[in-house]
Amino acid sequence: MIIDHPLLGPRDAAEFVYKGDAALIDRPDWQAEDAADKFHEYMYLRDNVAGEMAELWYHEHGDRSWLVVTRNTLTHKITSVELARDVARRRGRGK
Repeated sequence: MIIDHPLLGPRDAAEFVYKGDAALIDRPDWQAEDAADKFHEYMYLRDNVAGEMAELWYHEHGDRSWLVVTRNTLTHKITSVELARDVARRRGRGK
């Protein structure tokens, strides 16, 4: 599988480490009244999508950037690749 890195261009997936659902960018507020429940959901409950899913990938054997790769989990077809920091900023995180 080839991942088209936004800064470096096409790279072999072997350079990357899959880190899971990109929903991990949205960490719960630790000060909320229901923080324990939210962190339990955040840490242990995952969707197992059969189809298009946004995933976190770490460029371990490269520039060590974090990417959000949107791909179809059935066909492995990649539809978009973005820097995770840009996704987090759009969602209001990492200011």
